[in-house]
Amino acid sequence: MIAFVRGTVADVTLGSAVLEVGGVGLELQCTPNTLATLHVGAAATLPTSMVVREDSLTLFGFLDDDEKTLFELVQTASGVGPKLAQAMLAVLPPDTLRRAVATEDVKALTAVPGIGQKGAQRIILELKDRIGAAGPVPAHRGAPAAGQPDGWRNQVHAGLVGLGWSAKEADRAVEAVAPEADGSPAGGPDVAALLRAALRSLSPT
Repeated sequence: MIAFVRGTVADVTLGSAVLEVGGVGLELQCTPNTLATLHVGAAATLPTSMVVREDSLTLFGFLDDDEKTLFELVQTASGVGPKLAQAMLAVLPPDTLRRAVATEDVKALTAVPGIGQKGAQRIILELKDRIGAAGPVPAHRGAPAAGQPDGWRNQVHAGLVGLGWSAKEADRAVEAVAPEADGSPAGGPDVAALLRAALRSLSPT
């Protein structure tokens, strides 16, 4: 199994990234949150999980080992495959997902495309005793540095452009989520959440 991939980012698309490793381009399926941290030409190291099927080998890449561990754990629940597991992490960061399961928050789980009420209840039943406790709410990974209250704008904009949107479209999406950022707590806006909101604003209804 391939535990991690380290190489140069050769390409970033809407749902995947290509890392060049020893002259070979490896495609990794990633969430928007992970893709937003990657830049073409830059070096990157991503923990990975390989999913083997009769007709395919698929690599999934993650921000860190915690995401990878949770990705593999949720697939032990009935009806949860790799694509749904990835969707869960795209909508609910690891600790948020743990809290949703621990507190039996069906509403949070059904926010994930592909999970209905019965599916959410089944996931809770099967994972509640194994998923672990969520840690204290951390400082946001993407929180801007002190003295840079609008640092989130550059990060969200770069993430959208990295995902294939034009600079003009990224500008429009950033403005669309600005009210949400302005209402953030003192610790700074959650850039990952703003990126997801920006993606929703760009998606056709």
